[in-house]
Amino acid sequence: MTQNKTIIRRNRMKAYAFLAPNFVGFIVFTLIPVVYAFLLSFMEWDSARPAVFVGLSNYFKLFKDTGFRISLLNTLYYTAITVPLTIVFALAFALILNEGLKGIKLFRALHFFPHISSIVAVAVVWQFLYHPDFGPINMVLKQIGIANPPRWTSSVTWAMPAVIFMSVWKSFGYYMIMFIAGLKAIPIQLYEAAKIDGANGWKRFRYVTLPMISPTMFFVVIISIISSFKVFAQVFIMTEGGPGRATSVLVYKIYTDAFKNFKFGYASAEAVILFIFILIVTIIQYRGQEKWVNYMN
Repeated sequence: MTQNKTIIRRNRMKAYAFLAPNFVGFIVFTLIPVVYAFLLSFMEWDSARPAVFVGLSNYFKLFKDTGFRISLLNTLYYTAITVPLTIVFALAFALILNEGLKGIKLFRALHFFPHISSIVAVAVVWQFLYHPDFGPINMVLKQIGIANPPRWTSSVTWAMPAVIFMSVWKSFGYYMIMFIAGLKAIPIQLYEAAKIDGANGWKRFRYVTLPMISPTMFFVVIISIISSFKVFAQVFIMTEGGPGRATSVLVYKIYTDAFKNFKFGYASAEAVILFIFILIVTIIQYRGQEKWVNYMN
């Protein structure tokens, strides 16, 4: 008995030893910065002078800040379009590639490649593709008869859609792999039973495929929404929030206020609001998943 306890204690110590680097990394690079940002949101600090406690002043200023409201609306706009488009493309390609086509591994690799590519390199390439005068996209549009194609990142109207198209292209391959894994786990007997009952392709998709991949769908929805709220690199490289404030999203505004305007306390308050916003959306999703996610095999 004593020997068993010694073995259990030794195994626990080994487990803690393996987990320790991860915990240390989390504490140093996540927990401490989050707590520090929260405390900083109650202060006014420009890094040149000592921080001054201002209470909730930074939060009150947010509600009067037109730039913050525009950035919040732009973030919601980006999320509302990007997430559904990404899921539709990812699921559609997953269904196609799950049919056992010839060269399927090559197609999977090609669609996954944008996800592992550097966002900086991808954004620079898309900047060239979107060039209003010399970009291949507008050249093709002119060839098919569109005399005045969109000016993409130079247009207030088209700058955000341009960022969205690029983001969907880059990320849908990653979620496609998740959907393929979910589709592979569906028992073939369910489809056979549905066929015997006379279900056509749409009904098999509606009543077999969708319920069975609902846990994967739930995970993809949560991750993609969180990623959309954190969009930054493509905006920073392709548009710098412009033209005007057409693509100024929340994270880009936080970056601008902190590292260009040196208003670290105010930027921290914006970051806290973003965190609360993501937390509320995630909690709502977790509460709602009980109604549509099927965890039964």
